[in-house]
Amino acid sequence: MEDATSQFERAQWVLNSPDPPGLLQELGSSVREIIFPRGKKHTSSTARQKQQSRAIEFLQGVFPILRWGRDYKASKFKNDLMAGLTLASLSIPQSIGYANLAKLDPQYGLYTSVIPPLIYAIMGSSREIAIGPVAVVSMLLSSMIAEIQDPLADPVAYRNFVFTVTLFAGTFQALFGLFRLGFLVDFLSHASIVGFMGGAAIVIGLQQLKGLLGISHFTTKTDVVSVLHSAFTSIDHPGRRNKKLFWFPAIAPLVSVILSTLIVFLTKADKHGVKIVRHIKGGLNRSSVHDLQLSGPQVGQAAKIGLISAIVALTEAIAVGRSFASIKGYHIDGNKEMLAIGFMNIAGSLSSCYVATGSFSRTAVNFSAGCQTLVSNIVMSITVLVSLEVFTRLLYYTPTAILASIILSALPGLIDIRGAYYIWKVDKLDFIACIGAFFGVLFASVEIGLLAAVTISFARILLNAIRPGIEALGRLPRADVYCDMNQYPMAVKTPGILAVRINSALLCFANANFIRERILRWVTEEVNEIKESTEGGIKAVILDVSNVMNIDTAGILALEELHKELLVHEAQLAIANPKWQVIHKLRLAKFIDRIGRGWIFLTVSEAVDACVSSKLTALANC
Repeated sequence: MEDATSQFERAQWVLNSPDPPGLLQELGSSVREIIFPRGKKHTSSTARQKQQSRAIEFLQGVFPILRWGRDYKASKFKNDLMAGLTLASLSIPQSIGYANLAKLDPQYGLYTSVIPPLIYAIMGSSREIAIGPVAVVSMLLSSMIAEIQDPLADPVAYRNFVFTVTLFAGTFQALFGLFRLGFLVDFLSHASIVGFMGGAAIVIGLQQLKGLLGISHFTTKTDVVSVLHSAFTSIDHPGRRNKKLFWFPAIAPLVSVILSTLIVFLTKADKHGVKIVRHIKGGLNRSSVHDLQLSGPQVGQAAKIGLISAIVALTEAIAVGRSFASIKGYHIDGNKEMLAIGFMNIAGSLSSCYVATGSFSRTAVNFSAGCQTLVSNIVMSITVLVSLEVFTRLLYYTPTAILASIILSALPGLIDIRGAYYIWKVDKLDFIACIGAFFGVLFASVEIGLLAAVTISFARILLNAIRPGIEALGRLPRADVYCDMNQYPMAVKTPGILAVRINSALLCFANANFIRERILRWVTEEVNEIKESTEGGIKAVILDVSNVMNIDTAGILALEELHKELLVHEAQLAIANPKWQVIHKLRLAKFIDRIGRGWIFLTVSEAVDACVSSKLTALANC
């Protein structure tokens, strides 16, 4: 009697749960979680103190530097100073090379290593990440924008279009963080990223043949066939290269730049076919507000490229940030990172920068150099700024071949052979996404590679949503636990009762009919997948919906049809462990009243016990 009373009480907990928050409440809660960090509650504070506390929490949520900056000590600055200077020695030559890869003048790569790192240092939460231009995004921009604006025919229009794309990219990134849309970035799965980065690294490496061989006219296409064809058809042109000064050893990027520049200057190699950087405009970042193209027929194209760039940049930055955060034993909030990266790119678009993100190679250097906080990014930014003011004239004779070699030296880290093998060993479907992205970038274009990665990832999600797993449950011996009978063959099925678990987060229009038909097939067939042979057939069907987080009208309609068809077969439908949104919508749709409030249970075990105890009475009269 006590067990029945307790079971009834627990069922009432499910049936009488409060209404979940509405859409506007959830949206407001999401914004508050991003802006206001979870801190101590001051229950005894006055109204004024609470307002001040919330204001401080707001500022610390938007600008994390206000939180960790209070405890910053001189001992940390020593490590950050050395890490920042080391980072700058790598960042300066890489930024010039990546600007060349993006088909921009060299100073724009350096500009991108000044403003965005400063903004991220104020708003970001990763301690080790190094912000600036990266190879993949640079290639992505050059390959997509060159189809709309020719960088050779009209370099000013091309540059302005890049700034506009950067503004859209930053805006999308900030919106992703504000509205907690990080799941969009997750469509580029780990396997897709491994394949995409590998293909991009090979294409970027092949494109450096232009700089290494001194080729003047090179294809703007990014597929491997076009790049190799362009290289081989241009390699024998006279005056394109100087054999004596072709290969330069590179001990470290900055040293190689200094030595190669000095050699070219002393030997006048630029007059013998060696291509050089020539003029690099020095000084502070100039304003690019008036260069943005926010009207005209190409705004839509800029927004599309901005969206793609935003997703790729976020994927790389968050992956890099989380990797090093896990090593240091702390967690970074992906949505806050999106907000910080978005605002830094918006600020960058207004100050002659192009899309910046976290660089894996420079972050690894920053980490190895012993950085403690984001002050290392500030030191790096100031060092690059000083270089813009003082040293840009000295880079006039820097050969483009050395910039190409610097880019090449950073590419091996993008090719993750071990990661690809691990994906193949663990999950073959994931490997298909990896290979699809790899060959898409390699033999078609960056856009095709991204499209292949997203399409394969989305198709896998869609397949799982349309055809979710449905498990027949049995009770484990000497335990009150119900598990999948295929996974646990020792599990025992209760005669006359079919307990089923739905392994889908959403019971919706895409899978509702499949689930209903699958259950009915189990009920109506004498010999079926669970080898049903109980005399008298099924008298009760228990749906374990503990994995179902939400349900739509099509899902409710499918449950109603299932209930009606089960009544025809003299079987009763019971629901076990419905989640908050599910039970709320079932109440609103009056579905609970149709099947009876006594057929809603907290656990599968309680549902089975209730069905067994009432088999001779309630079930017999159904």
